[in-house]
Amino acid sequence: MLELAIMGFLAEGPLHGYELRRRVARLSGHARPVSDGSLYPAINRLVKAGLLERRTEPGVSAAQRQALDLTGDGRTELLRRLREPADHDITDSTRYFTILAFLSLLPDVADQHAVLRRRLEFLERPASFFYDGDQPLRARDVNDPYRRGMLVVARATSQAERAWLQEILS
Repeated sequence: MLELAIMGFLAEGPLHGYELRRRVARLSGHARPVSDGSLYPAINRLVKAGLLERRTEPGVSAAQRQALDLTGDGRTELLRRLREPADHDITDSTRYFTILAFLSLLPDVADQHAVLRRRLEFLERPASFFYDGDQPLRARDVNDPYRRGMLVVARATSQAERAWLQEILS
């Protein structure tokens, strides 16, 4: 998802490494902080694969700055990743929200809606954090107040997301 976020932000226009890091951190930093140790190797992989272009520009002070831009191949790969996300990219909320942040870059609304339908289908399947055998437990079935709280919040979030998805897809 880090690579998707990098390509997604660069699809909006070229950025310096610092600004790109700031945007990626704001998108996912609350759930999964972005370190230089993960960001810059990801950038280097994308440059090596020909998906990003890096150029050196004079800095405001003595230090030079690296500007990054998405290549044509990078745009093609970004759109492919948005159009065909893996199952775990649909089921993991943080990964899914990264896709959602850039889904409008897909030019075909039918492709956008296909991704949203996959998420809706996932949300409509019975699930829980806790099970009795193979049966998902509901909040009313759980005595622990903190576990019950997890289930109450998850259910409310899921209901709100399903309502939004149904509205968008209708």
